[in-house]
Amino acid sequence: MILYGLVCDNGHDFDGWFKSASDFDRQTAMRLVSCPVCNSESVSKRLMAPSVATARRKDERRQLVMNAQQSEMVGKLREIVTQIRANADDVGERFPEEARKIHYGEAEQRGLIGKASAEDAKALIEEGIEIAPLPVLPDDVN
Repeated sequence: MILYGLVCDNGHDFDGWFKSASDFDRQTAMRLVSCPVCNSESVSKRLMAPSVATARRKDERRQLVMNAQQSEMVGKLREIVTQIRANADDVGERFPEEARKIHYGEAEQRGLIGKASAEDAKALIEEGIEIAPLPVLPDDVN
């Protein structure tokens, strides 16, 4: 998708998203693009500076995307993960073995957390053992 800055023959500025440059040309030729202010179909692209992706711009964009609502949701998820960790036995690499013991009644029922390879996780699910990964949250990987 391409975002173009557009201007009509009456000088009204607006933006438009197009699949490609040729899509813009096709739509204007078919008179499908019009000014949202005056409905003029005489629309052209404005001169625009290219957007250069830099590490700083990526950081700024990431901060804009992580708005207050998203921050609140991540905070709630973090609370849930903290509660799960506080109320479960961390069995580390023994997770598949311990999960099977509980499932088959060889050990007492309790919450577990630990590590399992993708292959082990698939095998547990195929055996009917309910498991779920804990989410990796922002700042957890830094």
